[in-house]
Amino acid sequence: MKKLQLINLIVIISFLFISCESLKTATFDQHSYQKATEIKVMSSQLMDQATYPYNDYEKEVTNLLSELDKIVEYEKNKPYNDISLEMWKILSDKERNLLAGFLKRWKEQNKMSEVFVEQAKSQVIEAIDLIINYEANKSKESKDQLMKLINSI
Repeated sequence: MKKLQLINLIVIISFLFISCESLKTATFDQHSYQKATEIKVMSSQLMDQATYPYNDYEKEVTNLLSELDKIVEYEKNKPYNDISLEMWKILSDKERNLLAGFLKRWKEQNKMSEVFVEQAKSQVIEAIDLIINYEANKSKESKDQLMKLINSI
């Protein structure tokens, strides 16, 4: 009887351990949340200027790219943070169609059309909003939304 109870206890503890292990997610981090909101505002303001010559805003672009590099480095060293890190990597990838890719095209083309800027800006802001929502809530729903975007890009 005691042997059966011991086996049951071991099985229950094993299931608890396995289920908890699969739910590991980084906890709320005020710095990540704050940097995400700052980058969103900086991105929005700078993207609005892309209808003007790139050279007029080169310093601001360099600063924003530096902020992206910093957040990637910061997120890289947080445990259980693969999802946020992956999204920041996508946003900072100059070969992708989000923030860093937009800034690269602006540099290459010098000016962009207002229509293109608005469409690109809405996509970038949506992506950053998903990161902000995930950082604020760490819920399954916010995780699923972020994963859906990551997998569609």
